[in-house]
Amino acid sequence: MWIAITQKLITDFLLDFLYFPIWWFTKGLQQILIFSYNLVGQANMRLAPLLWFKNLFVPMFGQRDIQGRIMSFFMRLVNGIIRGFLIVCWIWVMGVFVLTWISFPFIVFIIFLNSLGIL
Repeated sequence: MWIAITQKLITDFLLDFLYFPIWWFTKGLQQILIFSYNLVGQANMRLAPLLWFKNLFVPMFGQRDIQGRIMSFFMRLVNGIIRGFLIVCWIWVMGVFVLTWISFPFIVFIIFLNSLGIL
């Protein structure tokens, strides 16, 4: 009985060990891409730069005089530009995250070979 359990545990461990690189670049990468896409979508929902540009010519606080319209225009313009820049930065961070996910096994492998003195 114990031999069968030990054999099953060792077999499962070896199969999981061999399947891990395949999972990393298929299902794991798919999950990371979906996760990154969702984070960018959430950031877009929170910052909403297009909403600021959509309401660019709408006066803020109901001030319809010329000073209120000018102040509202520039306030929304600057706010939309900054929020758009933040979205672009967040997309860049998520891209670096995905590229790090892809390159991590290669970096670990190179460090492993270097520690053995092969490289």
